[in-house]
Amino acid sequence: MLPTDYEERVYAGVLGKVIAVYLGRPFEGWTYERISRELGEITDYVNDRTDLALKNHLLVVTDDDISGTFVFPRALRDHGPEPTSAQVGDTWLNEILEGTSVLWWGGVGNSTEHTAYLHLKDGVRAPESGTIARNGIVVAEQVGAQIFVEGFAMTRPGDPEAAADLVERAARVSHDGESVHAARVVAALVAGAFSETDMDRLLDVAVGLIPADSLIRRVIDDVRSWTATDPEWTTTRARIDERYGYHRYGGNCHVVPNHATVIHAVARSRGAFLPAMTVVNTSGWDTDSNAGDVGAICGVFGGLAGLADGPDWRGPIADRMYLPSTDGGSTVTDAAREAITLAGYGRAWAGEAAREPAARFHFALPGSVQGFTVLDGPAQITNPGGRLAIDGAGTAVTPTFIPPEARDMPIYGLIASPTLYTGQTLRAAVRGTDFRLTLAHYADDGDALAWVDGPAGATEWTVPDLGGQPVVYVGLRAGGPVELESLTWAGAPTVTLTRPANGHVGHGGDPGAMWRRAWVKAVDRWDPHWPEPFRIVQNRGTGLLIQGAREWQDYTVTADVTPHLAEATGLAARVQGLRRYYALRLAGRDRVELVRHLDGPAPVVLAARAYPWEFGETHQLALRVTCSRLTALVDGEELFDVDDTALHCGGIALLVEQGRTATQAVQITPIPSEDSA
Repeated sequence: MLPTDYEERVYAGVLGKVIAVYLGRPFEGWTYERISRELGEITDYVNDRTDLALKNHLLVVTDDDISGTFVFPRALRDHGPEPTSAQVGDTWLNEILEGTSVLWWGGVGNSTEHTAYLHLKDGVRAPESGTIARNGIVVAEQVGAQIFVEGFAMTRPGDPEAAADLVERAARVSHDGESVHAARVVAALVAGAFSETDMDRLLDVAVGLIPADSLIRRVIDDVRSWTATDPEWTTTRARIDERYGYHRYGGNCHVVPNHATVIHAVARSRGAFLPAMTVVNTSGWDTDSNAGDVGAICGVFGGLAGLADGPDWRGPIADRMYLPSTDGGSTVTDAAREAITLAGYGRAWAGEAAREPAARFHFALPGSVQGFTVLDGPAQITNPGGRLAIDGAGTAVTPTFIPPEARDMPIYGLIASPTLYTGQTLRAAVRGTDFRLTLAHYADDGDALAWVDGPAGATEWTVPDLGGQPVVYVGLRAGGPVELESLTWAGAPTVTLTRPANGHVGHGGDPGAMWRRAWVKAVDRWDPHWPEPFRIVQNRGTGLLIQGAREWQDYTVTADVTPHLAEATGLAARVQGLRRYYALRLAGRDRVELVRHLDGPAPVVLAARAYPWEFGETHQLALRVTCSRLTALVDGEELFDVDDTALHCGGIALLVEQGRTATQAVQITPIPSEDSA
């Protein structure tokens, strides 16, 4: 039986995770002594302390603890509710852009996840990719296994054992040994927090799911014993340091010291969010990771009411999250959206239908604002009960792409595609009359913002032609108090993607121009100074230049393609990452192919025919996807018309295999529902 407040409790768990990561991230890696000296006990966000050499002063940031936690459970979407380790590994290969997204790219033998990723890429299947036998005990027992587990665990509410088993399969992609035991414990605590009301009993259940003779079991027993007898948390922290500290456990970030810190915070606080945050963050070491584990556990355990204790944890982040992956349309997201997604996986596991909201922005979860903030004006935003109240005049918007403050994200790359495009129709439910729907887009290579407003009082508005520039904000421009009940859009856009008319050409062109950053660059080279907007190069294997959103279903994508010394080149549709797409390819200089790539190392040919082509020739390719029907055209001639049910939605991409190709423009046109029936 799922909890009656399941979605709300998942939302509290997601919020607990992201709040805690944002709280601990600025001083990640600091010692207890330094934190005590420079920050004192941690009771609130410190990112705005510009007097200190913090890791960065942004609050909402990209971070591996958040990215991995909410990207890896997509294995449940793509492979069903009980994925194997190998299938979770396939999700890694599909969703991760090497050297940029999700992971800490610290190098072989230095970063556990990077090491495992390269094994996967070389054809080593999980769980072999993460074993001690292959990677050594020091690498395999680092902290990563326990920091990516909460998303999986929230899909097993009230069943700690099922959560631990699922998480073990996911953890073994990259880790082994004591690290896996620690991951099982964290998973059990998260899942059990949905139903258990006593933290001691919950800890008893969790430790019962790992070997009695394991080191992690001894760590937990010691920490719980010390917590019960030490009146001050600092005394227990010192004991942890002496017996289980970094000086005893090697590598960059071993699981043992950090797991001890997590257990101490949970046991000491008995599940209360604020005291748990103080203990886990002030203790030092891997503060964002440890705090994230504790935040998710306490978030589920205490629910949203537990997050109301202490400072305003929720207000400064406004639900905002970044999940950079090759599914760029899912990068800019929010805690409510991710909670609904995870709860959907949980309901599928329980044999129930997901409770999908009718709108993208629905504000149904208590207090949710789904990224909306006021950019100008005196208005204030609240959620008085299932709607967004804009109290006063102002522009209230939520990001649909990389906002200006996030353009230069430190450490972890931020790759994204917009979620809103030209030709899509906004539909809003609004109480009040003094408002206009509004959006902002990047305007030139200087990336200034340009604002476009809809008609006064209109609740439907089609996004106009923006010259190829990405939409970065959407919302309301209010002249007085109004209430936004919902805002949504659906379907593929009507848009031409190319270099904007005012985009700079020539040496000195800005490689970071935001129209370029709207593409997920999974190719070796895409330089800004060539005359063609899309001259892309892949030295080995297959490269993709991806844009769009997973929600796109029925549409036609068309592009001119000029191959130069390439093994194959073409156009892809329903792209769901690096290894999930359909593609129309000119291949081998003698044929054209319609292929499906569905995980695995290589695509499957659905149809092929002889078609001689030469380097330097330009061909017009078109791929029409509607329901299960795939129709492919080259130079206006229909060559293939096949049925395939594997992929139902996704964005688009330009494709090149071992060579160079050029394209001037890509057009996307939606197919009306009556035509796709």
